[in-house]
Amino acid sequence: MEVEFTARHVSVPETLRSQAEEGMERIARILGKTARASIIFRAQRHLHIAEVTIKARLQTIVATGEANNLTLALRKAMAHAENQAQRYHERKYERKRLPKEDKVLTAPPVTRAKTRTSDAEVASGNGKPARSKRATAEIAVHSFPATAKVVEPHILQSSEAITIKPMTVEQAVKEAEFRDRDLLIFRNGAGQLYVLHRRRDGQMELVEIP
Repeated sequence: MEVEFTARHVSVPETLRSQAEEGMERIARILGKTARASIIFRAQRHLHIAEVTIKARLQTIVATGEANNLTLALRKAMAHAENQAQRYHERKYERKRLPKEDKVLTAPPVTRAKTRTSDAEVASGNGKPARSKRATAEIAVHSFPATAKVVEPHILQSSEAITIKPMTVEQAVKEAEFRDRDLLIFRNGAGQLYVLHRRRDGQMELVEIP
């Protein structure tokens, strides 16, 4: 996996780069070798922060780790990113295992009996033409269930899906990844309400509530 390092107001030793590359190799086994990653090391007062962004073909992973040193911050960020990659891989595997929809049986074409009669049937014993028999048709009938099965929804109540402080869309995406949530409700600086959720294909979708 191709990894890009960025250091802001901090110095990154070579041992820390090697540690990051080893962690990315583990994630590459899950997402594939074509994924690209970037790691940003920065310091905020007495806090060291490591931000990991991984872009795969159908998934983007963002993970952040905070600690009093860069090594521990990187470990937290890598563990969070690897957990997200594993969850994405499991969702993708489950989608492949889902059974395909049963194909609807179609009725065969209707076959009609011949209406033309032979000469022996036309002429009866008294010389009068015989009555022709009515044509019959065979129709295939298929029975279907009267009602479709309805799956009862599984409802969970959680306050972690709602943010208190206003934030931008980019901050909301990072917050959802940091909390490891598939659904996040937040407001922007102007007070507009949005719903951010992850679809089954792994992409994040933003819904604006009027």
